[in-house]
Amino acid sequence: MTAPAKIGAAAALAQLTGWTPAEGKDAIEKTFRFADFNAAFGFMTRVAIEADKRDHHPEWFNVYNRVEVTLTTHDCDGVSDRDVQLAKFMDAIAG
Repeated sequence: MTAPAKIGAAAALAQLTGWTPAEGKDAIEKTFRFADFNAAFGFMTRVAIEADKRDHHPEWFNVYNRVEVTLTTHDCDGVSDRDVQLAKFMDAIAG
């Protein structure tokens, strides 16, 4: 399997809303907020199932109703279209 092409954070951000460049590495970030822990955990569960199908897993951190996400593609050492597609999926299910 070939590594995906690196497009870089700037190209990814041009296709997304509410995402920002990560500091110190080629990655994109977003913080999602939900009504409560149950909603946040439900979001993470849906993302985990989809990420596993895509074999592309986010870096994330959860406290109560907040989920902080960082996306980058380790296979190309930067942001790829895989990150854009997963970010769009997250945005769509977050509501």
